[in-house]
Amino acid sequence: MKDIIREGHKTLTTVAKEVQLPLSPADKKTLKDMLFFVINSQDEEIAKTYELRPAVGLAAPQINISKRMFAMHVTDFDQTLYSFAFVNPKIIKKSQEITYIPGGEGCLSVDRATEGLTPRYSEITIESYVYDIASDEVVHITMDLSGYPSVVFQHEYDHLDGIMFTTKLFPQIPNARPLFEIDEELEDN
Repeated sequence: MKDIIREGHKTLTTVAKEVQLPLSPADKKTLKDMLFFVINSQDEEIAKTYELRPAVGLAAPQINISKRMFAMHVTDFDQTLYSFAFVNPKIIKKSQEITYIPGGEGCLSVDRATEGLTPRYSEITIESYVYDIASDEVVHITMDLSGYPSVVFQHEYDHLDGIMFTTKLFPQIPNARPLFEIDEELEDN
């Protein structure tokens, strides 16, 4: 997807519009393309061939489509796969516990190195329409997310509200728990 827009583009700081249901053929194609892009970006050979940056999510505003939809393809620490094309998602419950990714987050729309940590809720409950590409059906779901899938969902969800993670960077986040521990020996090498 060469049409990923970069930091500074107006669409990335604009609140996206609700998606009309039933999904239009164009919206179905966009969701399918976004999910396949994310999946392909995680395949080492495909990523190398097409010069793709690895991704775990992609929101429609990142491809200059200001609609409330995004794709996510991520495995949690227990190897459970969360692969969804979300439409009009909502976060309906948030934990009090805050987490962050040690070393910080990344984003396909940000081409520069960033310093700082982004606070995220450790656990969330979401409700959303999900486009099932295989069956060509849209279903409504409610789901609890925790750990890495929760962080990824919140990052992509922020794009729908015109929020970039770069506006939420802090040198430290008191009383927050890191999502995982970094092995300092590995970090020094």
